[in-house]
Amino acid sequence: MRSTDGDIVDMFLERNEDAINATSEKYGRRIRNIAFRIVGNIQTAEECENDTYLEAWNRIPPSEPRTYLMAFLSRIARTISINRSVSDHRLKRFAYIDELSSEMEQCIASSSSVEKEVDAKLLIEAICSFLKKQPKEKRVIFMRRYYYLEKTSAIAKCFGYKESSIRSILFRMRNELREYLEKEEII
Repeated sequence: MRSTDGDIVDMFLERNEDAINATSEKYGRRIRNIAFRIVGNIQTAEECENDTYLEAWNRIPPSEPRTYLMAFLSRIARTISINRSVSDHRLKRFAYIDELSSEMEQCIASSSSVEKEVDAKLLIEAICSFLKKQPKEKRVIFMRRYYYLEKTSAIAKCFGYKESSIRSILFRMRNELREYLEKEEII
């Protein structure tokens, strides 16, 4: 029987090691996929998956992500995978991450000062607000590209579009996001 997110969090809170097995059974494949898209190697992705479970073990408690367990785990997996990719000096992945960064810099200027970094929370809230106003398909495409670092070819295959169509959707969304952020006086 599959455990609910609440049951899994309760196991973590009780320090019951079955929490790891239940998490792996329910979300392991998704966590591994997130890691694999970033690190590009199945063995490294599996290591990142295991590190995600350890990090979740250390963060629960004090966190109690009963209603957002997968989001909680995916953020941990994403951070661990990016850090692993950087530490492994995977030049090809750096080029890919640089490509994604430059795409987003078209609508969000990079922040190097402390004052701008303090405003990061406002920026995050504004981006979330912008995405909530988008149709679900566009939201998913945007998140798969810029949060999960997925390639446009993979997104196109998933949605049954041509890769150029995905690039076009993302280009328009970046422009709309820039306009939205200017209107909200974020940039």
